[in-house]
Amino acid sequence: MVVKKRKEIQVTALTICHQDLETLRTLADVERENLASLLLHCVQLTDGVSQIHYVKQIVPLLEKADKNGMCDPTIRSCLDILAGIYLSLSLKNPLKKVLASSLNCLPEFFLTEAIQSFTSRLQEELNTTDLYSYRKVIDNISSCMENFKLGITSVNNLLENVLHFLQKSLIEITEENRKFAGNHIVQTQLMNDLLVGIRVSVMLVQKVQGLQRINSNVSSSPTWQSMCELLSIFTKFLNDDDLLRTIHSTSGLAVILFIKAMFHPPEKIPDLISSLLLCSVDCTSAPEWFVHSCRSLCGADVSESALLFLCQGTLTMLDWQNGRMGPSGEALLLDTVHVLFTLSSQIKESTLEMFLSRILASWTNSAIHVLESSSPSLKDSLNGNSSIARRLLEYVYTHWEHPLDALRHQTKIIFRNILQMHQLTVAESKLEKSDLAADPFIFELTQSLLRLEWHIKGKYICLGCLVDCIGTEHILALAKTIPSQILEVMGDQSLVPYASDLLEAMFKNHKSHLKSQAVDSTWIDQWHETWVSPLLHILCEGNLDQKSYVIDYYLPKLLNCNPESLSYMVKILQTSADAKTGKQEQSFPSLGSYNSRGALGALMACLRTARAHGHLQSATDAWRSLVSSAKIKQGLIHQHCQVRIDTLGLLCESNRSTEIVTIEEMQWIQFFITYNLNSQSPGVRQQICSLLKKKLFCRIQESSQVLYKLEQNKSKHEPENELANQHPSVSLHQYKNFMSSICNSLFEALFPGSSYPTRFSALTILGSIAEVFPVPEGQVQTVYQLSHDIDVGRFQTLMECFTSTFETVKLLAFDLLMKLPKIVIQFQDSEKLQDLFQAALALSTSTKPYDCVTASYLLNFLICQNALPSSLSAYVKAQQAACGNGDKSAAVVERNILMVIKCLLENLEEEVSQAENSLLQAAASFPMYGRVHCITRAFQKLPLNSLQLVSEWRLVVQQLLLMSYRLSAVVAPVIQSSSPEGLIPMDTDSESASRLQMILNEIQPRDTNDYFNQAKILKEHDSFDLEDLNANVPNIDTSAEIKGKEGKTCDVTAQMVLVCCWRSMKEVALLLGTLCQLLPMQSVPESSDGLLTVEQVKEIGEHFKQHLLQSRHRGAFELAYMGFVKLTEILNRCPHVSLQKLPEQWLRNVLEEIKCSDPSSKLCATRRSAGIPFYIQALLASEPKKGKMDLLKTTMKELISLAGPTDDSQSTVPQVHALNILRALFRDTRLGENIIPYVADGAKAAILGFTSPVWAVRNSSTLLFSTLITRIFGVKRGKDEIFKKNTMTGSEFFSRFPELYPFLLKQLEAVSNTVDSDIGELNRQPSMFLLLLVLGRLYPSPMDGTCSALSMAPFIPFIMRCGNSPVYRSREMAARALVPFVMRDEIPTTIRTLLAKLPNCTDQCFRQNHIHGTLLQVFHLLQAFSDSKHRMNAHFQQELADVAVCTTAKLWLAKRQNPCLVTRAVYIDILFLLTRCLDKPTKGNQPVLEHLGIWEEVRNIISRSELITGFPYTFTVPGLPQYLQSLTKLAIAAVWAVAVQAGEQTRDVPISFSQLLESSFPDVRLLTLEALLERFSAAASGLGEKELPPLLWNMGETFLMLAMKENHPECFCKILKILHCMDPSEWLHQTEHCIHLTPKEFLNWTMDAASNERSEIQSAALRLASKVIVHHMRTSEETRDSVAPKLKQWVQLVISSCGDHLPTESRLAAAEVLTSTTPFFLTNPHPVLGLQDTLALWRCVLTLLQSEEQAIRDAATETVTTAMSQENTCQSTEFAFCQVDASIALDMALAVLCDLLQQWNQLAPALPVLLGWLLGEGDDLMVCVESEHQVEEDYLFEKAEINFWAETLIFVRYLYKNLYHLLSKSSWHPLSPERLCHLQRTASEQCHLLSQLFKELPPPAAFLKTVEFTRLRIQEERTLACLRLLAFLEGKEGEDTLVPSAADSPAEANQLTLPGTEMAC
Repeated sequence: MVVKKRKEIQVTALTICHQDLETLRTLADVERENLASLLLHCVQLTDGVSQIHYVKQIVPLLEKADKNGMCDPTIRSCLDILAGIYLSLSLKNPLKKVLASSLNCLPEFFLTEAIQSFTSRLQEELNTTDLYSYRKVIDNISSCMENFKLGITSVNNLLENVLHFLQKSLIEITEENRKFAGNHIVQTQLMNDLLVGIRVSVMLVQKVQGLQRINSNVSSSPTWQSMCELLSIFTKFLNDDDLLRTIHSTSGLAVILFIKAMFHPPEKIPDLISSLLLCSVDCTSAPEWFVHSCRSLCGADVSESALLFLCQGTLTMLDWQNGRMGPSGEALLLDTVHVLFTLSSQIKESTLEMFLSRILASWTNSAIHVLESSSPSLKDSLNGNSSIARRLLEYVYTHWEHPLDALRHQTKIIFRNILQMHQLTVAESKLEKSDLAADPFIFELTQSLLRLEWHIKGKYICLGCLVDCIGTEHILALAKTIPSQILEVMGDQSLVPYASDLLEAMFKNHKSHLKSQAVDSTWIDQWHETWVSPLLHILCEGNLDQKSYVIDYYLPKLLNCNPESLSYMVKILQTSADAKTGKQEQSFPSLGSYNSRGALGALMACLRTARAHGHLQSATDAWRSLVSSAKIKQGLIHQHCQVRIDTLGLLCESNRSTEIVTIEEMQWIQFFITYNLNSQSPGVRQQICSLLKKKLFCRIQESSQVLYKLEQNKSKHEPENELANQHPSVSLHQYKNFMSSICNSLFEALFPGSSYPTRFSALTILGSIAEVFPVPEGQVQTVYQLSHDIDVGRFQTLMECFTSTFETVKLLAFDLLMKLPKIVIQFQDSEKLQDLFQAALALSTSTKPYDCVTASYLLNFLICQNALPSSLSAYVKAQQAACGNGDKSAAVVERNILMVIKCLLENLEEEVSQAENSLLQAAASFPMYGRVHCITRAFQKLPLNSLQLVSEWRLVVQQLLLMSYRLSAVVAPVIQSSSPEGLIPMDTDSESASRLQMILNEIQPRDTNDYFNQAKILKEHDSFDLEDLNANVPNIDTSAEIKGKEGKTCDVTAQMVLVCCWRSMKEVALLLGTLCQLLPMQSVPESSDGLLTVEQVKEIGEHFKQHLLQSRHRGAFELAYMGFVKLTEILNRCPHVSLQKLPEQWLRNVLEEIKCSDPSSKLCATRRSAGIPFYIQALLASEPKKGKMDLLKTTMKELISLAGPTDDSQSTVPQVHALNILRALFRDTRLGENIIPYVADGAKAAILGFTSPVWAVRNSSTLLFSTLITRIFGVKRGKDEIFKKNTMTGSEFFSRFPELYPFLLKQLEAVSNTVDSDIGELNRQPSMFLLLLVLGRLYPSPMDGTCSALSMAPFIPFIMRCGNSPVYRSREMAARALVPFVMRDEIPTTIRTLLAKLPNCTDQCFRQNHIHGTLLQVFHLLQAFSDSKHRMNAHFQQELADVAVCTTAKLWLAKRQNPCLVTRAVYIDILFLLTRCLDKPTKGNQPVLEHLGIWEEVRNIISRSELITGFPYTFTVPGLPQYLQSLTKLAIAAVWAVAVQAGEQTRDVPISFSQLLESSFPDVRLLTLEALLERFSAAASGLGEKELPPLLWNMGETFLMLAMKENHPECFCKILKILHCMDPSEWLHQTEHCIHLTPKEFLNWTMDAASNERSEIQSAALRLASKVIVHHMRTSEETRDSVAPKLKQWVQLVISSCGDHLPTESRLAAAEVLTSTTPFFLTNPHPVLGLQDTLALWRCVLTLLQSEEQAIRDAATETVTTAMSQENTCQSTEFAFCQVDASIALDMALAVLCDLLQQWNQLAPALPVLLGWLLGEGDDLMVCVESEHQVEEDYLFEKAEINFWAETLIFVRYLYKNLYHLLSKSSWHPLSPERLCHLQRTASEQCHLLSQLFKELPPPAAFLKTVEFTRLRIQEERTLACLRLLAFLEGKEGEDTLVPSAADSPAEANQLTLPGTEMAC
């Protein structure tokens, strides 16, 4: 294994003053053997590490002197110098520790002298008066007490002085800190000094014996006085809010420690501290020194933070071990926790919350120490059933979902300690796990945790603690399926770590328990059944995310626990996978669709994990013993991407980084790369690239080093190695060939037209190769160098990657070129160099935004390679001088960047001048943002550490700033106009143009810009005609003609002007931000050390301010914000105080402007306040997070006050601004937990703002409220997750935001009291919706109802009352909100209470709104109850039966006695829900519904309903559609129930399906058809539990008749789908009888439907027609002949359904149809269709395989799989019966087609068609090139649909390869000369045309005409391939000439070749 280089330790060398140096020189002896000589030599060294060696020799030298009994003056002086050296070294210097360690061994003879020296030197240090040297002295005091005997003695000797110094330093540093308020940098340093000073004071008391119990009798001594003063200082620190929390925390520790040291007698210390914590100190009885020093802590108004940190000090500084403090200590312990409980309800600051959680955890630790020897009364106070334990549990339940990870971790510690405390309080007999599990507290706790939902993270943590406490077996006894339950939730990424940790704890505990109980090895079977079987089920059947997380998190832990389980898993999975790939595809559940990994995927995942963790010795052995080679290859091309990744991982990963890669592995990886580069999933691409780089290439590199060493050390008796039968040089040669082959494949993948995924993958892997195999230096050998495989063609290929529209590709290509040695990168001549540079300049002014990015990469490449044209040298005056000093390469780069920036700047200034005259012309011809972008990118390459041309750079920076301001001024009027998106004044009629004049007047920028003087009118085709303009607008200035670069009249669009303006603003902002971020600032004016002056920085800030506060266009201010953020970050770190205070000053100014509400203000009140929130966000987010966040606090207070409701209509605009700004701040994640304290006030403002009469306020309030909901409850990730992940317990919510409890309760009470008002006084209470939305996301805590002060119960009656609201949506929200408030066990009682409130049919006066609200609440409660996991419980059934009885008492609400259809519908929904839940017979009893007579009532309702009697209503009746749907669902349920009970006896059916299907209402028919389709689909697919019930037999006639008369599209579609699910033999023969159509005519009718209807009907009709055709083909020759004439029409239908422009559904239907008809039409040994039609169908398959949509490709792959699995084709490939990916399926489809052509003996007639596919016949090259050019010129963004996945040349390569393979091996009759000549003529003409078109392109065509150039390159490859095959047919060329060379290409740059290799499989 290669040993990694050790990191070199940096040690700063010690130095001494000149006087000491002279002393050493004087004392050094000639022989250099005394101590002075040693020290002199040591200090003269400059290397700290070498000095350590000499320091270690000091003591041995002194020991020699000790033997001589001498302590001469030389040694005294040396000891004095050593003391000086020690105190001069910095605290973290290793030399200091080495010196202390050496002096600890000093002989006793010298101790007295040494102590005197150290004491003397330390005294000198303590006399220091320089405040900024105090920190060094404090550090020295600290180091003296750290295991250093001399130091401790010296401190003891100077104790009085040390205490006085600490007192003085703390006071002076505090004063200095106050002086520098606002200077973050200085204050941070001073506060750190304070913190260290307090810590040293604490250390002093702890380590100096004299201070640990100082006597108050010596109160007059200076030491006592200093102690009192220090205590007083710490007390002040505790109450000083301007200090950091860490200082408060340490001060709390110091206060308690000092009290402990100073107070007598010790027994009364706990009482004193108790009174301090409880704020009940009796000042008359307390010592005078205590009252004097701690006066501020003795009152009743002690701050929360001070109390908190005093509690921390109490728990940390007092001795809690073994109850040493006695009963008073126990009382103090209880008082402390009560204070902490009080503080937990008051503290809201996140930092204090974090401290509180740690202190509570510390309290539980102290309680455990005390309980080990405590009194019975304390045990009673701390057992599990005590109030303290309950409060602790409540704290855990409240905070276990807290957003701070560290706080959640503390809840785990607290919970674990609660269990331990309870264990210590119970009797000794219960300490066994079995007894403990039966303990009532533990048992109830376990039960309550298991009842919780699995989305609660704290559940996993607490169950893990319980596992340690009572063992897994007891939990399994309560919940046997818990492993499966936990695995089920592992699809959620946020829960995965918690779930996997719990599972690991459980299976490890379970294994050790089973092992200890078992007498033989049978225990493993039970363990496998419990833990491995659920895992295998998930791996085969789970969803994608679930399987991925299980493999990543659970599987490795399981195998690490029990590696022997691997063989068990592999055995089961291998059996299943083998069965799947056989011809029979049934009986194995792991066989799934394309999104299922199945058993093969699970097998690969298991093997990969096992190998990566070292459970397989080597991959080769694993494959030989566990899995076959065929399985590996199947895995590498499996249809599921994760199976491919896992298989690749199995090949690449190893637990040993030097394991040699075998030849088989290399072959398989090469095979993988061939087909897997074009993956659409970014995650898959990243995984592939990461595996190849970090696992494979690094393994090859490191194992090659081992092989080189073996080769060097080889001998005759060579030891056995991994490859004993193979010489190291052979393996190295294989490595080199393999890497070269990989690189060939990757460069071939960069062909013209290759997709973005392919290019990304290829370039990333090539970059990895260049990185892992660097250019060798010195003696290091490397097995491969990428540069050896780079030629001119490949270099050109990499350069052309800059033209990609994806910036990632440009970046990867640039980085790869930079990694190559410069000798490889060279240009042939200066002309090409000039062309490239000119191309870059041209692209930098392109109207296409991505072109300027290409230009920047080109320029940066030329800069870095020193390949700029010589003409640019004129821009730099001192170029020779620049190279004279310093790093030459850095100087060259600097000179090149300066030249390029000056060139760009010169061009830009000219263009800005023209834009000042005509912005329209600039937008159309030379948008300026490209130039600015290139300048910014060039600056980012500047070597700032070694600038040589400083004076020139200053001038350039000054010019850049001026140019930026000019450019901003030009585009600002557009960006700042009231409607920037529609600004350009151009229209097609004079009336519209005149209406735009008002806008022009508003945004008039300058007199010279004639574009803004008048509205311009354009022709319909958007080109300018001056005569037409003058005719319509007489005052138009004729100078407005817009000329392009070539003098042509330009077409201009509004889009162009807007894009030019906002992108210019964006680039200016980013340039200014980059300048501030990168360039050094001048420390003082006129200094030579910086490029930016303070004034320039201020100007930049003002520029940002102006544009952020006035811009209206979102793109402009969002991107200006990015630049402004860079500036604000610099300002906060800047040493200039004036610059540091700028953000605060700007913030105050903008807040004042917002508050003033001046009508003349330019602030934008619309567009969500435009850039104002961004401006304030940038200022606040850059504030240092470790400080007090004063800016945030003051700003939030201002904004909250502005956002509140007001009576003054003038203050509406400030209120809107405030709400919008608050929304931005709450969304900003950088503010983190610092923003949380303001959430409650923000929520209040949003809810109250929603009641405003002003729309703007309501709108902003709604947006703010939405943001707050996300901030509080998290991002919503799905539609149905409101009651799961995006929720929290009421206690957690109200403990985090306690002020919302009374507010929400009061607001809810207010709105609920108004819902019963009379109609005339209707008040809709808009805030009700927001209140219910918040409350609906809360649910009861496990502790709710026991001791929670913030109970949710008071909300319930108000929520119920909100159900009476006259607003339908509010009633619905109230019903949803009520559900989480009612405990699951109380739901039945609550439902019965609600039902009792409903009126009886005899009541005269009732409101339907009230009835509806109550019924909705009943429905939602019943739904939640029925979804619970206990629904099969007998108790559950009984409770539901009771609810059913109460429901039937109000049955009149479902009948016509109730005139309201809305309430009737909800009541019927409740009945339907009850029937669904109760229709399960219990053992030995009839179903509950029959027993209660509910089915009878349901039948009565249906038989008397409008479904039977007819409808007297129309759709105008409120609630009719809803009522119909509810009634139909109930009727269908009744029909199914009767069908199940009565079998074939259908006499009791209240209504038949036929009656429902004949309803005149489409809703009724649609619901019925959906229910029937579900049954028929299940029966057809074999997934249903049973066959079709007799009720559905013989319904074909019904559906046929319905199909003929149905006119509702959705119903018609469902009927067609049902017919498709049915067997045609059952109904097709009935067509003539029931619809008077013969089967043939019915087929015509179906195909007509597929031709003429909309897409979903087309799809259904096509599927049905195909099934009918297949039926005819299967039956007899007679019927087969009857449909033969219609086959051609059917083929055309299929072809027309495969176009890329069609909806996905149509193409999926075509793919399914092709799959189902494959055996009859595609692979039939005796073709039924003509050759042309058969090939057309195959062409459809190939088209679908190249679709951009994954689902369509996978469906087409099923067609190929089916084609490969037929008897006559399964031998054509080794992947028959396998699920393969579309990439290889395309290759295989062509292979199968060629094989079939040979079988059919149709090669000769088919070859012209296939060569036509190869040549691309049907594409007119000239027309395509011209049309593409036209589209590019006319539109900026609008493009035709593009397939970003398909790669034309890949198809060409596969077709070419398979055709050549076929032609070379088959014996067939040649083509006729006429056909051959026609094809040759076509190909030759195309070749000639291509040559002409290439010549017409400008020189760097790849950059300037990318689209045309690429298209021509692709067509060139197609043509060459066709010509080669034609030449082969004529016998003119052989196999060796099948690869076209570059010389044959009309384009010089064409380096691509067509591979002539066989298919890799």
